[in-house]
Amino acid sequence: MAAALELFSYWRSSSSWRVRIALAFKGLEYTYRAVPLLESAQRTNEHLGRNAMGQIPVLTIDGEPLSQSLAILSWLEDVYPSPALLPSDPLIRARTIALAEIINAGIQPAQNLSLLKQVEALAGKDARMAWGKSQIEAGLSAFQREVSRTKGTFCVGDSPTWADLCLVPQLYNARRFSCDLRAVPTLLQIESACAKLPAFAAAHPDEQPDAA
Repeated sequence: MAAALELFSYWRSSSSWRVRIALAFKGLEYTYRAVPLLESAQRTNEHLGRNAMGQIPVLTIDGEPLSQSLAILSWLEDVYPSPALLPSDPLIRARTIALAEIINAGIQPAQNLSLLKQVEALAGKDARMAWGKSQIEAGLSAFQREVSRTKGTFCVGDSPTWADLCLVPQLYNARRFSCDLRAVPTLLQIESACAKLPAFAAAHPDEQPDAA
């Protein structure tokens, strides 16, 4: 019997978006639970009981919470291995995870909402946007250099992987910060290929129940 899945998400959260793509790609049914970040719903005692860091996404599995997007993707890959989102070859698999981590651990934390609020409080609104833009552009430039080792139609060969799940939401954020994406044409080609897949379309922020 399949586990009962609930995803605590916010429509524009890039970390939640990754998980939504994976759930759709694997054809899994789940209940969507909106967590309005701008209303600080992630800081309520109820949500802190699911994730002590007060973050999203959280996937509950038969009521048991699991947090952190890559940990959730790992659980999904172990329990629902087909269709796969990680290559079987150990080196290529490790390179895929490394690409995902450039965004997950490198870019995304530097432009998340809590940090940007601190930058704005210290240096003003213009500094907030300039900081986010600089961090995203530098990270995407590095991602493009690294993806040259592995790319095919997608970031790693000709099937979507965790790297694509991380890349697509990050490019969306890049546009919100008015980043110059002309310097990363390979990433835009990969994004275009992803956009043709139903799982990516279904997971898009505009398709979520809490979309503003």
